[in-house]
Amino acid sequence: MTRIAVIGGTGYAGSHIVQEAVSRGHSVVSVARKVPAERVEGATYIEGTLLDAPALATELDGVEVVVFTTSPRGDMAGKMRDAVREVIAALPAEVRVGVVGGAGGSLVAPGGPRVVDSGFPEEIKPEALEAIGVLEDLQSDDRGHDWFYIHPAGGFGSWAPGERTGSYRDGGDVIVTDDKGESFISGPDFAIAVLDEIETPRHSRERFTVGY
Repeated sequence: MTRIAVIGGTGYAGSHIVQEAVSRGHSVVSVARKVPAERVEGATYIEGTLLDAPALATELDGVEVVVFTTSPRGDMAGKMRDAVREVIAALPAEVRVGVVGGAGGSLVAPGGPRVVDSGFPEEIKPEALEAIGVLEDLQSDDRGHDWFYIHPAGGFGSWAPGERTGSYRDGGDVIVTDDKGESFISGPDFAIAVLDEIETPRHSRERFTVGY
């Protein structure tokens, strides 16, 4: 059993990760600004914010893996990159870090270009670039925590929930698409990919993509 904290554990990605982790018998702490009315039985819910790194790090005492699932939108726009960096710096060195990014940082093909540079919607490009900045910070620190950074498929979100199939494909740096060029993964199957990486690490200090 691993003690796992999910930052943003009440959001779309976070809530599925909490559910999957509890179902596998792990000790799970969900961190969000507000404790939800509906909770996953077996998980512990606490209030916390990325914007107060020292306090949040204290609340995470004893946690072995911390997964960040927050998005740089709304009042977190322009703040998330620095906030994640500060929280990671405040965590004990032995804590493994996982970050849920967006599809924009994936590569279209081996060697590039990135999805965000290939006809990406302008209105969400700032959000994608800030999430990529979190990845760049992790890649530039060669002496810090062990980490993994996971890019979901393009069609990932509450607007296209899908169902649990128990399967997914790992595309390395390249966005995962099917034989029709479509990119999708459901919330439950994305959570399976995250927990598989936590339980059996295959991407130490690496990013990877998942989809069908």
